[in-house]
Amino acid sequence: MGRLVDRRAIRSASVVAAIVVGGAAALVTRATAQQNQNVNAVQMDVQQVSGNVYMVAGAEGNGNTTLFTGPEGVLVVDTQAAPLSGKILDVVRTLTDQPIRWIVNTHMHGDHVGGNEPLAKAGRTRAGGNVVGDIGQAATSTARIIAHENALNRLVMADPPVPPAALPTDTFFNEQRDMLFNGEAVQMFHQPKAHTDGDIIVLFRHADVLSTGDLFTTVMYPFIDEANGGTIDGYIKALNNIIAITVPSNVNEGGTMVIPGHGRLSDEQDVIEYRDMVTIVRDRIKEYVKRGMTIEQVKAKKPTLDFDARYGSDTGFWTTSKFIEVIYRQMAAANPPPKGTKPAPRKGNE
Repeated sequence: MGRLVDRRAIRSASVVAAIVVGGAAALVTRATAQQNQNVNAVQMDVQQVSGNVYMVAGAEGNGNTTLFTGPEGVLVVDTQAAPLSGKILDVVRTLTDQPIRWIVNTHMHGDHVGGNEPLAKAGRTRAGGNVVGDIGQAATSTARIIAHENALNRLVMADPPVPPAALPTDTFFNEQRDMLFNGEAVQMFHQPKAHTDGDIIVLFRHADVLSTGDLFTTVMYPFIDEANGGTIDGYIKALNNIIAITVPSNVNEGGTMVIPGHGRLSDEQDVIEYRDMVTIVRDRIKEYVKRGMTIEQVKAKKPTLDFDARYGSDTGFWTTSKFIEVIYRQMAAANPPPKGTKPAPRKGNE
């Protein structure tokens, strides 16, 4: 399919949607008319991953979408930012004439749930009997939206409020939800207190494809959304859970394919490298905290230096500095230095 177009301009549109549901409230938005004009230039990049599972990437900075097609209809994992909904629907129509039946939200950020309302309204739900008799056309007129209960709770509390038609209609509160759709076992696993407190990963068991949402990316350091229940330890645990599910093929390449929240199609080895990076950075900062270092001293130690060329950023809503700060706060809370420990003195250029 086509290449991505005007990435920097589109980034602002996706970030706006993220702000609406609590992604990064400090960012400044641009005019809606300009956003929509930029969105018109976007061409979705579509990749067939395995069987009838497809990865759809839009503008840079916006979340990836997973599409699963078959005789029963379409299941969509994550709906990107609202202005891109028409583009996603165009992709669906090139793949199948079946309606969207299910939408799954991996978490509550706007670049993953922003298109819930228009995509759900473009779909249909199968229902009958007393359900249709009691509710009427409303019982079948839209697709159903699945998310973890914590994600729904966060969306309900969002300011400004999220439209009711964009809210999940089906939630689960335990560790796992399974469903059979298009003859495929689709399994959803909750990963608590990770990127947020409502993250799930979605496994298409026969196709051997895992959609991770923002529990794994290839383009940035993990966004630990503390305001919405995120923790660095939970994030690392989620990465380990992803690795436990995935199975490599030859020399650790291929096998289970992994669709990240942002970035390129990956496999288990990519997740292992990312997990190792996050764990190394966390453990470095944890050790500095135990030594009684201040946040300024820790930053001077540059605990991310060997990974910054790939994942670091000094601009945008999630910088390297913010990544270090959130780990420092959480390590300091969980591992306070012994009583009487004085902050390590500055040396040289610290």
